[in-house]
Formats: sequence, structure tokens, C-alpha cells
Amino acid sequence: MITGLLGAATVLTAPQAMATSAHMNAESVSSIVKTTKPLGRLGPLTDLVIERIRVGDDVAASKFGTGSPIEDPVREEQVLEQVRKKAGAAGVNPDAAVAFFRDQITASKVVQKGLFAHWTAHPEEAPTTRPDLGQIRELLDQLTTDLLQELKNTEELRDKPIPCTTQLALATGSGAVLERLDTLHRQALRAATHSVCRSNEPAGRR
Repeated sequence: MITGLLGAATVLTAPQAMATSAHMNAESVSSIVKTTKPLGRLGPLTDLVIERIRVGDDVAASKFGTGSPIEDPVREEQVLEQVRKKAGAAGVNPDAAVAFFRDQITASKVVQKGLFAHWTAHPEEAPTTRPDLGQIRELLDQLTTDLLQELKNTEELRDKPIPCTTQLALATGSGAVLERLDTLHRQALRAATHSVCRSNEPAGRR
């Protein structure tokens, strides 16, 4: 089934996808109605991960040309500390949640750096509108809540290395095709799902 899906889909080239995503804003990202989701037991989690990666496009558009840095260690640690607190309240292992969300931050920076480089080389494709960073952060906060719930829902599966790895490959492979992710966003997806299967975490974080 997944082989046929992969063979039949057409994937956008990086410049095409970047040009398209440049016109998206935080509101449009949250209002997209999807009829097909990534496959498997980790499909819902992967769907949210991809949505968060897409928000990285808007973060990049909000910063590009303003001098705002992509790297913001202070803000990142604040986000991770909030994740730690929310994870405890949601019944999710705080260390596992922090490892997972550190990967989400890394994935977002992959997208931002890639888009910055592309827009610098091709200024005619740079965004002409600047999404509101406050609205983006509200969306990210909601995604954090939803992702923590999916981490809780998939906890038992993620503790089993072989089934988890198999399900993750199914979910990310189908998700990348269904969402027509370009090379940049596929790279971000790999970074974002590095710690999904608990066997990929350092022993001290389990």
C-alpha cells in the first residue's frame, strides 16, 4: 500500500515549495483541512510534527530581513522549561518530552536556515508579508499541548524499539508524500522525529 502511494505521488521541488510556503501565515496553517493523514499508529503524532514544521516557514518569514536571529538560546530554554512543566502535568516523562521538543526546535531551525539561504539567493521569492510572531507562538503553544497528548497516547509503543521504528517509518514516509514535503522539510522531519522511539534517547533521558 505505502509503495503504491510513494510511487504515485509527485513531490514538489524545493524552490517551488519554498515559494508556495512563503505566502502562508499562521492563520492559514491552522485552518488547513486535511482529508488524508500519515499512516499507522504514529500517524497522528507525525501529522502534528509536520504541522509544527510548517509553522517554521512562518517563523522564517516573520524574521527574514529584520535582523532577528534564528538561534535564540534563551527563548529555547524557556520553551523547554515550559514543556517540562506541562509534561509533568500531562503524565508524560519530562525528560523524554524535553528531548522530543528539543528535536522540534532543531527541525524548525533547519527550515528557517534553509529558507533564509534560499530567499537570500533568490530575493524575488522572499516573502512579501510578515506573519505576526505573537499569533505564531499561540499556535505553537497549542501544538505543544496536542503533541504532549500524543506522546502520552503512544508511550507504550514508543518504548518498544522494533515496533516503534517500523511504525515511525510508515508514518513519516506516508506523511512526507501526502504533504508533498520538499527536500528541506523532509530533512526537518527526520530531525523532528529523532527521539520519537525511546530507544533513540540517551539512557538518562528515558
